[in-house]
Amino acid sequence: MTEPQDVVEHFLRALENLDIDGALAFASDDIVYQNVPLPPARGRAAVEKQLRLLTRFGTGFEARTRHIAANGPIVLTERTDVLRSGAWEAKFWVCGTFEVVDDEIVLWRDYFDWTTFLAASAKGAGLAALAGARTLLARARGER
Repeated sequence: MTEPQDVVEHFLRALENLDIDGALAFASDDIVYQNVPLPPARGRAAVEKQLRLLTRFGTGFEARTRHIAANGPIVLTERTDVLRSGAWEAKFWVCGTFEVVDDEIVLWRDYFDWTTFLAASAKGAGLAALAGARTLLARARGER
């Protein structure tokens, strides 16, 4: 039997590798996943659908764990999550609660501040636009 903290760390590592099948291997059939205050996704198929969006629209994900603590089957994480899509990147604080039963995640609930997320998204869009403008200027000058 694996420690609950190890299960969560392996799950997050699979997500960082955009290995949705690998991440789902740590999920129970009746997992509940919720980004508070959005409605929860209930069951592996619903969670898979949300996670596949990560690979459909995103090109990268990082879960920079700042703190992790386990008490029995409950694992708490304080992270900086990084979402990427091409040149766009958003870094924002997340606190996650996981419940692990029989080596499977049965509950995954993330809390984050919407204002911080939106600000990070806007900053990422601005930096991506700036990078694109620099590339266009370089091409116009005949640079690579």
